[in-house]
Amino acid sequence: MKQIYHLETCKTCQKALALLSPDQEVELIEIKSQGISKEALEHMAQLAGSYEALFSRRAILYRQRNLGEQQLSEDDYKSLILEHYTFLKRPVVVTDREIFIGNSKAVLEAAKTALHS
Repeated sequence: MKQIYHLETCKTCQKALALLSPDQEVELIEIKSQGISKEALEHMAQLAGSYEALFSRRAILYRQRNLGEQQLSEDDYKSLILEHYTFLKRPVVVTDREIFIGNSKAVLEAAKTALHS
């Protein structure tokens, strides 16, 4: 199983997908239209080690809700990501045993290698 969680309208995700060049066996999951299931999020958190690792502090809602001023728990991170897709750091690339979160060059290169091996 290989999946890429992305936001179709996000320029950064578009560039990442172009770099990753996913083939037919990779499932592309557009998080705005398809959402993120509780089971999928739990699996991602298990691979990542925490829900916080999957959480985006760059989301507009993060600032609008003043979440930076609050002490958030793992349950809070999980609930927020399930509540609104923008709280998921993206893109997220999931393989059978690995997860790659975000758009740094090093992360995307490692994800590309994992996807094509």
